Amino acid sequence: MKPKSPVSRLLYESMLAKGYSEPFSDLITKNLNTDFTAGRMIGYLSHYTNLPEEEIVDEMLAILSDRNRIMQKKDTEKTNAKWNQLMWEGFGQDEEE
Repeated sequence: MKPKSPVSRLLYESMLAKGYSEPFSDLITKNLNTDFTAGRMIGYLSHYTNLPEEEIVDEMLAILSDRNRIMQKKDTEKTNAKWNQLMWEGFGQDEEE
């Protein structure tokens, strides 16, 4: 896993301040190690007090699932754009052959 982002470190400190254990907070922020994913969790936690750890884990998994879906969508869009470019410009073959 890559190192924690600045927002992940903020999430870590926030979770500790809310009373979650250091190992649990570390595990969550190691998985939510980008500003985007950590920011989503900070937003989620800001609406609640004293959530059970199971609910936080469930939300973490939902955030990671959304992130993966977004990444797959962007990859598909990139592939589709490349395909459209090939179709528009041709495959580098002369049509007379």
